[in-house]
Amino acid sequence: MLALPAFASAATLLDTLALFNTFLNALIGLFITVAIVVFFWGLIKYLMVAGEEKSEGLQIMFYGVIAIFVMVSIWGIIRLLQSTFKVTSTDPVIPKGIQINTGAGGYY
Repeated sequence: MLALPAFASAATLLDTLALFNTFLNALIGLFITVAIVVFFWGLIKYLMVAGEEKSEGLQIMFYGVIAIFVMVSIWGIIRLLQSTFKVTSTDPVIPKGIQINTGAGGYY
């Protein structure tokens, strides 16, 4: 609901895609930041407590490292595919008109 006014200002499909791309890039940064905070929260918990909660701190750190690894790996794979297929994140791929043989001749 909060993003709807932002999409209303987008005049064309390209503007909407660029706005969506900006939103996703910010969201990815936020998720990585949260994963790093979770890791450090587990580290603090591990260092400050003893006994059962110490293993809980290790588990939180483990999940933080796994989350960071998965997110950065996916990000790297996407960047690799973009460079392989010469697709940049700022230039959306827009197909040209497709010729359909309908007898009338023309592009649709």
